Amino acid sequence: MVLGWLFFRLPAQRQLQQVHQQTQTRIEEARAEAEARAKEIEIGLKEEFLKRQKFLERDLGRRKNEIERIERKLQHREDTLDKKFESFERRERALGDKEKSLDNKLRQMERRDAELAAAVEQARHRCEEISGLTADQAKQMLLESLESEVKQDAAALIRRIESETKEIADKKARQIITLAIQKCASDQVTESTCSVVNLPNDEMKGRIIGREGRNIRALEAATGCNIIVDDTPEAVVLSCFDPLRREVARLALEKLISDGRIHPARIEEIVAKTQKELDNEIIETGERACFDLGIHDVHPELIKLLGRLKYRTSYGQNVLGHLIECAHIAGAMAGEMGVDVKLAKRAALLHDIGKAVSFETEGPHGAVGAELARKYNEPPAVVHAIAAHHGEEEPRTIIAVLVQAADAISAARPGARRETLESYIKRLENLEAIANSFEGVEKCYAIQAGREIRIVVQPERLGENECAKLARDVSKRIESELQYPGQIKVTVLRETRAVEYAK
Repeated sequence: MVLGWLFFRLPAQRQLQQVHQQTQTRIEEARAEAEARAKEIEIGLKEEFLKRQKFLERDLGRRKNEIERIERKLQHREDTLDKKFESFERRERALGDKEKSLDNKLRQMERRDAELAAAVEQARHRCEEISGLTADQAKQMLLESLESEVKQDAAALIRRIESETKEIADKKARQIITLAIQKCASDQVTESTCSVVNLPNDEMKGRIIGREGRNIRALEAATGCNIIVDDTPEAVVLSCFDPLRREVARLALEKLISDGRIHPARIEEIVAKTQKELDNEIIETGERACFDLGIHDVHPELIKLLGRLKYRTSYGQNVLGHLIECAHIAGAMAGEMGVDVKLAKRAALLHDIGKAVSFETEGPHGAVGAELARKYNEPPAVVHAIAAHHGEEEPRTIIAVLVQAADAISAARPGARRETLESYIKRLENLEAIANSFEGVEKCYAIQAGREIRIVVQPERLGENECAKLARDVSKRIESELQYPGQIKVTVLRETRAVEYAK
């Protein structure tokens, strides 16, 4: 049993010793590893400490340099302030010296002023004794003399400036009007109160007249026009003062001729249909005129009235063509003068709109047109231009003046309205003959297509009051002896020249 115990104990002791040796070995290894780890940590800490120490040393050096730079800057500022302070002290001393010098000079000037005042007073008394006038009387005489000279110089200057201004204004106005006319050179067509309808043959005249004249009576009753059937071959003449009724009659008669069925019922049907078509065409005509001129937002009633003016004439000139031409001319002049072009065109296009209703409304067409424009919310400048274009109102805006000028340009030049060249020349000759028949007239000229007569009088024979009387007498004579469209302006010029030679 002891042997058995020994048999088992000895191996256990050997195993225990082996385990103990392994444990010691591992402990030694762990201790060695811990020491190595501790050394590594110690080395790392030393390296970190050295890095931090170097960083702090660099930062300390940088701060030390910054402090030194600030100290140098402060030292420089201190030196500069010291220099400025010294300079201020020197200036203060110099100013003190100058002040003392100025005080001395001021006292000297006061003494001199007193001496001069005494001398002036003595001289004034001496002058009063010599001239026999007081100082106030002499001053008044001097002022009156200077005032007279200044008035003469001012009058001469004003006369020269007015002359130069008028020359420049006339030149600029002629240039603007010339450019406007060059930009708008529309054709002129003379119209009358009669229309001619061509027939395919003379047999159609009998069908137009109808049995016992019933067809022609029905046509005249439906259209309100006179149907003249005479010996003119293959033609029928329509006569009516209202161009719209005459146009309805012409279109209806042409349709009846092309259709061939001519009897009272058919005539009434065709006339009613033609009237509706003409109303639509009138609206399209007004819209086309506004569109071509670039004018928008026009009231439909005004557009309709514009279209009606296509069938209205004034002294043989088509009114709508006249309005379109005036719009182009006014727009061109407004563009040259830097004025609102669209507003000028709008006012010029609508300035004769009153003629579209002049048969139904009493009063001058300018006032009627202005009331229409105001009723349909046109701008105030347009309303005023319409009312002022024939002088019923005094023009207060540049737009109103441009409309007046465009209206005169379109209507007054030869060929625009119905008159032959011979009658036009004869009217101008008669105009100048009337002016030359008065005493004291040196020469006269009919200008602006006979719309103005300028009379130059002899200044030694006629004075200012006589010139005014001459202008009135010439205008009355023209009104009583001549027939003319629109109005004629009479201008009397009296010129006095004084010539002297400096030797």
